[in-house]
Amino acid sequence: MSSCNNSIPQPLIFVLAGIPGLQSSHGWFSVPFFLAFVITVIGNATTLCIIWVEKSLHEPMFLLLAMLSVVDLSLVSATVPRMLGIFWMHAKEISFNACLTQMFFIPSFYVMESGILLAMAFDRFVAIWHPLRYTTILANNMLVMMALAVLARTVTVLTPAPILAKRLESFQTHIIAYSYCAYMAVVQIACGDISDHIVYGLMVIVASVGFDLFFIILSYGLILHAVFQIPSWEARGKALSTCGSHLCVITLFYSPVVFSVLAQILSYHMAPHLQIIIDNLYFLVPPMLNPLIYGARTKQMREWVLRIMCCPGDQG
Repeated sequence: MSSCNNSIPQPLIFVLAGIPGLQSSHGWFSVPFFLAFVITVIGNATTLCIIWVEKSLHEPMFLLLAMLSVVDLSLVSATVPRMLGIFWMHAKEISFNACLTQMFFIPSFYVMESGILLAMAFDRFVAIWHPLRYTTILANNMLVMMALAVLARTVTVLTPAPILAKRLESFQTHIIAYSYCAYMAVVQIACGDISDHIVYGLMVIVASVGFDLFFIILSYGLILHAVFQIPSWEARGKALSTCGSHLCVITLFYSPVVFSVLAQILSYHMAPHLQIIIDNLYFLVPPMLNPLIYGARTKQMREWVLRIMCCPGDQG
């Protein structure tokens, strides 16, 4: 229950605080944010171009990787420019409707990415358990169905967020102690009973990240069970190496959110600025490192990158 002695009506304009308590350091924070943004755009755009040009990469694993790159580009484009505007130009004001738009799209891209990682885990499961039927099971129509399922789940789970926030009538303040319009950050400055909003927030986590992580762990449990039944150590190593890149990406993607949820369950109260920095890692680090990880561990991608960097004259 959030009671207010001096409440204000639903404001037309909110003010984003950026990273509360560290406003004097916003200029320093902008440097890694900007560099990460540039690396993310270059890395994911390069990944998309290579997959588009190289016909041998038009197979399920790389088509899913292309989907991941599109979502990563969308995610950083929706978050980082706005943060840099706060850090560099003190552009902290945001209209209520723009806030609602952010509230839907930013978590949508995160939930989409989680769904694509689940699809990639299924891809590896099929490759290990049914290698002879791999291209049959994961035909283009199956990939389209999986993409539509990810999109439908995202819209279903996150459409209520701006609708519920729109119904909030009074607030303690018009200042959001966050770097973007996060749903719970807005709810926490609202007046009145917010228990329904908290329940909805938990349901979103369970229905998206919780669901995906459970089935990813299940998939890799079955993969490991199959791999360790292979008698040849060399064949085991080769099978595991095909999953290495995906496991690295999964660890990077889910670690911040798992850490944050565990901290709340164990009642460990982090400083607000630390919580916001960790939350920003959800949207910054995985999109930046995904193309680097896949580029380093995938032979075809690595060969193309080396060809572009070292032998531009041979392209003609």
